[in-house]
Amino acid sequence: MNRYQQILERLSETLQPQECLLKDDSEAHRGHAGAAGGAGHYSVRIVCQQFEGLNRVTRHRLVYDAVGDMMQTEIHALNIVALSPSEIPT
Repeated sequence: MNRYQQILERLSETLQPQECLLKDDSEAHRGHAGAAGGAGHYSVRIVCQQFEGLNRVTRHRLVYDAVGDMMQTEIHALNIVALSPSEIPT
């Protein structure tokens, strides 16, 4: 399983999101000092019932907890947009 799939799997299993859009932004950061070790840059937009009533910092912590040790080895940067279902326009 590649890194991208592993991130998606961890987010899905842990948070059970209604929507999870992950983008690999690593190519745009090629040559960046933080990317030199091979860790990637990613953006995620995740909609999850668990985020309802939580502030942004707490939501981000839940996302970071879901990817766990990958933040130390596989992910150099993770841009997070974490929304609850009630924040999605209908």
